[in-house]
Amino acid sequence: MALPVTTLKTDMLSEEQTRLLTGEVIVAISSLQEGVTGVEGQIYIAAPPKKVWEVITDYNNHKNFVPNIIDSGIISDNGIEIVMFERGKSRMFIFSKEVYIKMKVWGDNLTRLCFQQITGDFKIYQGEWTLVDYPQGAGTFLTYKAEVKPDFYAPQFAVKNVQNRDCPQMMLAMKKQAESNSLKSLPSVKE
Repeated sequence: MALPVTTLKTDMLSEEQTRLLTGEVIVAISSLQEGVTGVEGQIYIAAPPKKVWEVITDYNNHKNFVPNIIDSGIISDNGIEIVMFERGKSRMFIFSKEVYIKMKVWGDNLTRLCFQQITGDFKIYQGEWTLVDYPQGAGTFLTYKAEVKPDFYAPQFAVKNVQNRDCPQMMLAMKKQAESNSLKSLPSVKE
């Protein structure tokens, strides 16, 4: 049984959603307790939630379209929860650091996807993706929220700078892939 998709009406748009409809990527970085960095990214994608969901859950192919992801894939899937991994490379100034994360992923089909590190290079790496249908624009508002704290020395200002740079790149990659996949699935028009 499919779960209902959260839908917005035009008269219910927030100021942020109006900005997103103009193509803006909104990113907010915050300092949380005990050196944890909060990250929130929002974007509007001109594709239905099903296409956006397919992209954010395409773990075996994140390495092919998400910047800074070197390798990614599914380790196991029990039908309720997926265990997946990502290996990425993060850069700041002249320094670069390769990071690995193994995480569990679960959620509500087409609306919410949660993730939490099982093992890897972070003390804390957890969050969620949420999808909100916007039928008037035939698209989806996608939000990414995460709490991040590396398990290696990195000053919080550096973590914030990396997240502030990488989050919009990731959001734009998800947008590009979902919109491209959505166009491919449209019926062709014969002349």
